[in-house]
Amino acid sequence: MSVDEATVRRVATLARIAVPEAELPALAGEINTILGFVEQLSEVDVEGVEPMTSVTPMSMKMRDDVVTDGAKSDDIVANAPATEDHYFLVPKVVE
Repeated sequence: MSVDEATVRRVATLARIAVPEAELPALAGEINTILGFVEQLSEVDVEGVEPMTSVTPMSMKMRDDVVTDGAKSDDIVANAPATEDHYFLVPKVVE
């Protein structure tokens, strides 16, 4: 895959990045170099290799999924200027 200056200009516009016209050829070259490295990865034989989440083997620590109220409702609304039944009271903004 190769990227030309028009593509770099379009990507910069979509990303809202200001790229001077004089820098477009150099940036296109850098992107093409990066894409070349990525294409080299497709040559690596990964048949039979399991995906890794870490460089050292470990299992994920699991906990029971229990629904609670957090037991902190008083702490959460303690600094609120106005509350009612552990809810924040806010001014009405929509008619």
